[in-house]
Amino acid sequence: MLLLRCVSWLLALAVLSGPRAGAQTFGPIAPEGEPARQQQWLVPSTEPGLPAHALLYRPAGDGPFPLALIAHSSTQNALRRAQMPQPSYTALARELVARGYAVLVPERLGHGRTGGPYVEDQGGCGDANYEVAGRATAAQILRALTFMREQPFTTKKAALVIGHSAGGWGALALADQSQLVTRIIVFAPGRGGHADDAPRRVCAEPRLREVAHVFGRSARVPVTWLVAANDSYFPPALSRQLADAFTSAGGRVNFDVLPSYGDEGHWLIERDDGVMLASDALARAIAVPRAPRSTRLTLPN
Repeated sequence: MLLLRCVSWLLALAVLSGPRAGAQTFGPIAPEGEPARQQQWLVPSTEPGLPAHALLYRPAGDGPFPLALIAHSSTQNALRRAQMPQPSYTALARELVARGYAVLVPERLGHGRTGGPYVEDQGGCGDANYEVAGRATAAQILRALTFMREQPFTTKKAALVIGHSAGGWGALALADQSQLVTRIIVFAPGRGGHADDAPRRVCAEPRLREVAHVFGRSARVPVTWLVAANDSYFPPALSRQLADAFTSAGGRVNFDVLPSYGDEGHWLIERDDGVMLASDALARAIAVPRAPRSTRLTLPN
């Protein structure tokens, strides 16, 4: 099996580096490794000619597997974005692979190795445009998602999208894509948190609620909305208000608060022990049928 994987990767690399390399710029760029067949890929971005770096995880075998995509967090600070390591969400990806999913973690424009323009810029704190930022994030998620659905090892069924922080905000903007997305799970979605690096301070909170309402108006995909009790970027009270704004416009949300995690619950989903803390909630979110309107999960403390 290992020999076959190596041969497959070498053939892909030959295509990428051959005489037609200019016409074929996407696909695997490294051999598979551990955990969960982790592999570096290049996938399309919304910027022509600028591929996005991504990590792909898969179960054993040829599939086809249902697809899950994890959308990472972000920051308005340009230096921090440029220095961001490639997002991996390894523990979360392992959890999804164990449930039979192929998992893609694409790095969006303006971040780390991918670079390019920061198309999801929300603007200044006082006049933040959260709708433009969210829809730009959503467009990048959708571009990578569409490309991965064309791969022979993924099913053509609608995908699971999991978003964290700004990635979760973009995922909410995708809730109208019921033909391509079957379910959305978001961990502390939002933008503008830690304004001026101050915990619990959020830029233009009323605008954040307004845009959550806008996203909810066209939502067709059920959302599981989770936040840690000690999240200081989008605390539970604010997260509940955002979820209520989303549902008041017609969106469907299962909302709940996870137990506190370490010193800062916002990063729970990036850590191994944090994913363990959220594993029951993840299992319920993936398994539950489409929810009628807004319901509430009761999770263990």
